[in-house]
Amino acid sequence: MKKIKTENQILIMLAFFSMSIGLWGNFRQLWLQDNGFNVIGISNILSLGTIVSVLGIMFIASCVSLRKIKGMITITIFIKFFNMILLYYHNRTGLTNYISLFTIIDVLTEYIVITSIYPFITTIVKGNTIYSKRKLTQYLFEDVGILIGGILIGKTFLGMKVSYNLCLLLSNMFLGVALVLILNIKTIKPNKNDPYKILTFKNVVLKNKILTLYLVYAFFSGIAYVTALGLKILLFKNFFDFTDGGATTYVLIIELIGDVFGIIALKYLTPKNDYITMTIKFGIRFLGYVAAFLSNSLWITFIAISWSLFIGAAYENVCDGPYINAVANEYQLKFTNFRYIIKYFGESIGMFFCGLMYAKGLRYMFGLSAFFMIFQLTFCYILIYMRHKQKINIPPNDNNDGIKIEYKKRKYAYATVENDKNNNYKNM
Repeated sequence: MKKIKTENQILIMLAFFSMSIGLWGNFRQLWLQDNGFNVIGISNILSLGTIVSVLGIMFIASCVSLRKIKGMITITIFIKFFNMILLYYHNRTGLTNYISLFTIIDVLTEYIVITSIYPFITTIVKGNTIYSKRKLTQYLFEDVGILIGGILIGKTFLGMKVSYNLCLLLSNMFLGVALVLILNIKTIKPNKNDPYKILTFKNVVLKNKILTLYLVYAFFSGIAYVTALGLKILLFKNFFDFTDGGATTYVLIIELIGDVFGIIALKYLTPKNDYITMTIKFGIRFLGYVAAFLSNSLWITFIAISWSLFIGAAYENVCDGPYINAVANEYQLKFTNFRYIIKYFGESIGMFFCGLMYAKGLRYMFGLSAFFMIFQLTFCYILIYMRHKQKINIPPNDNNDGIKIEYKKRKYAYATVENDKNNNYKNM
């Protein structure tokens, strides 16, 4: 029997973790509402959870090395597993302070694992393709989790009605499978004898203008997306009169179609011109949000939301991959964590704005999101221009031989580093 590659074992583990996230994350807002929290209270809890996640990721970035990343992920999944059991038993107890605390821990552990998966994979293999596979795995199996929830919610099995709390329990079962899988993954630890320890994260990453601007772009991306869609299930239920199951089913269908498109786009439908690619992904979304704000039409808003959900999984290999893979493996964990710190801080701000705009009116959620998208698109296009004009040097480390990636005016190479069976690396 052919042995499954280690990177694929990690992706399988991520698949079960993502199913857990999709199933529970889809109903978490409704579960909180069912436990007596109003919309603003829910947005504040999730916003605070995101801010706490930023602090947690900062701690990990400063204290955890790639050598210890598997152990850190394993411990985090275990904490999340135990915390979800506590959430399950606190359902409808009226103990809102405890529920708030457990929800914040739930968000914290979720974000830490999601943040750490790709650095974990880079200890095995690195490149734009594997990065996009990692993202598509997360998106696809989150949608599988949503599908399971949509099928089960409200149904009766063995005389028991499937509630939000029962979905929470099922989600934790998927999480338990992920925990077992990661315990059985054997990885090759990075070489202790690294001759380039003298290089610092600050000198390698933060003094690179392209990577610094990319972090600013990630910040505005987080604000823009969550301001509009941070409470999407509540939005569908309360503004568009969807049922719980109906909202879940619709989001699932659109995102599953988007996942398929993302897979096809990765192989066949990525334009050679990155300006066109990013205009497809973000420019059309921006125009839809502007139209939703100006028209105040539910139908136009519905179309804008649908496009945003559909295109979300596509073109990660262009909008994120080149920048992340331009960082040497030695700094991959720190850079990825720092990137997520910036992104999640933006999302926490976006969630706060989402709650405020939700109370003010639907059009204002998308109008404010479009405002932040102006900054997102500006930095997006500037980054593409700079990639074409400038050079990105990857400092040598354990896993490459000092690869230099040069982006020329027209024909340029993405920073892709793949290791084959003989541990050789190619500059693509």
